[in-house]
Amino acid sequence: MTHPTTYPSPPVELPLTLDADPPPVADCDVCAALDRERSAARVKGDGSKVSDCNVEIGSHPHKGRRS
Repeated sequence: MTHPTTYPSPPVELPLTLDADPPPVADCDVCAALDRERSAARVKGDGSKVSDCNVEIGSHPHKGRRS
């Protein structure tokens, strides 16, 4: 006997955001290294690595940067 599946609400659809890459902060060695790594990954076609670098650059703490 099969039971019908019910859900309390419809599924949430998250948009695919393809915004521009977050810019590295000037005079930050970490951001500069991540930017180089991101560029190399893009040349190799490694979108996953590009995304990882974007997350790291975007979340790397700097004074005055909003999170």
